Order: sequence, then structure tokens, then C-alpha cells
Amino acid sequence: MKHQHTMVHAREQAGENTRNRARLLISCPDRAGIVAAVSRFLYEHEANIVQSDQYTLDPEGGMFFMRIEFDMAGLEQRLPQMEEDFRVIAEEFKMEWRFSRVSQKKRLAIFVSKEDHCLVELLWQWQAGDLDADIAMVVSNHPDMREYVESFGIPYVHIPVTPDNKPEAARLQLEAVEGKADLIILARYMQIIPPEFIERYPNRIINIHHSFLPAFIGGKPYQQAYVRGVKLIGATAHYVTEELDGGPIIEQDVERVTHRADVNELKRMGRTIERVVLARAVHWHIEDRILVHQNKTVVFS
Repeated sequence: MKHQHTMVHAREQAGENTRNRARLLISCPDRAGIVAAVSRFLYEHEANIVQSDQYTLDPEGGMFFMRIEFDMAGLEQRLPQMEEDFRVIAEEFKMEWRFSRVSQKKRLAIFVSKEDHCLVELLWQWQAGDLDADIAMVVSNHPDMREYVESFGIPYVHIPVTPDNKPEAARLQLEAVEGKADLIILARYMQIIPPEFIERYPNRIINIHHSFLPAFIGGKPYQQAYVRGVKLIGATAHYVTEELDGGPIIEQDVERVTHRADVNELKRMGRTIERVVLARAVHWHIEDRILVHQNKTVVFS
């Protein structure tokens, strides 16, 4: 109990430090004057830029991407008017844009089946205060991890999924997360996500795939890798789209394999990479570091 009180106090202190901090994300066709216009706008609204990142696909007619963090006194009261004022610049430069308050933490719904390594990593980082988000719930098609998850004080929603009840299960899952989650994380959730979910949460569902995509799709990936004698294994975190494992890639990592590694060793190595890659992707999303363009991402990590 003392540990939980310490954790809550640390989060409250962090929230106080970021109370007047916001982020602005911009995507637009590249042209002269964008940075000057945005900087002038923030200056005129008495905002102080604390971090700025930008990237252009091609200075001659390509896309321009920008992420800015800034502090502004009285942010919560002033931000709605600031957003309204920004529309003039946004229209002039044909921007896709959004402001977000750092203190307004994103709410996570973590979906899991029976493998717990990715879930455990996220819960541990959250408990340590390293994951600046609120975990609204864990949703699972199995009851196995209820006791463990509830020991963190996090609601556990068990919705069985069978070949016969998939539409009903999807409806119950949507009801469970509706209005309570900003991001859905598939932490080795072994079911296909239905289209109605993807429509409701575009670029807000992150999956971890058990290989360096697109290799070894389907069942028993590490057995496939072992049979092929691979020299690298990896993991891929990506946003979920209706194309199975074909959404915008956020992060990937690999580890070298020698001929001495058996299937169990490959699985052990794979679990470690999956945990790290998924956690990175979640961190970058909740910190508004990812901009999606077509089927690619720009990540200001």
C-alpha cells in the first residue's frame, strides 16, 4: 500500500510539472514559411517552445512534418481559443494538425490472450512511473491473468471468443472500451481485430508481431524460423489496419541467432524483443511522437 501511495504521489508531482505544457503536431505540403508562421503564432500567444522537431520528405513538393512542445501559462483555460485561432494558419498551409495537453494522459486498454510477457512489461513500466498514461483496463479472451492484473488495481474484462460468438464478442469488447480508452494495445492478443474496431480507432490500435515483417506469418513462427535456420529474429510494432499485419510500422528490432539456438531459445529471445519493441511504440504514441502518412510513420523519437 505504501508503494502505491508513493507511485500516486510521483504521478501527481509529474502532472503538476506538466500542467501548462502542450504539444502541436502538424502534417502539410512543404513550402516556405511554415516554421516562421507557427513560431510567430506561438510567440504571439505567449507560448514558450521547449522542444521542436521537423522533417520533410522532399523540399520540392513533398510533405512536411512537425512536432512542437511548448509551455503557456493558463494552458487549460486558453487552449480552446488558441485552437480556434490556429485554424487560420492551418487553412493557409493546408495542415492536418492537433494540439494535446501533456497533463491529459491517454487511457490505455490492453488486450491479451495467454502469453503474458508484453502485458507484464507494460504493467511494470506503468507501476514504475515510466509509462505516462492511465491503464483503463485489460481485456482478455482467457481468465488466466485476472488475479495478476487486479493486483495492480486495474479492471480485468474477460470476454471469451469462440468460432461461434465472434460478432457478439466484438460487440462486448467495443462496449467495454467505448469512452474509456484512447489507445488499444494488442499485447500478444491472438484474435483477428474486426473492421468495426479499426474504423472506431484509426491509427490507435498497436499490435506487436512476432517477427521481422513480413516473414513467418501465421502459426508457430519460431518453429518456422528454426526450420529455415534464420540468422536474425525480430519483432515489429505497427498500427492495425484491415490488411492483416500490413499497417504502418512504428518500430522494429532484431537479434542475431547462431546455429546453436533451438526453438525454445528462439522463443526466449523473441519474447525479449517483443516486450522492448512494443513498449517503445506505446511510449512514442502516448508522447505524440508519431505522425502517419499513407502507410508509413514519421517517429520523432
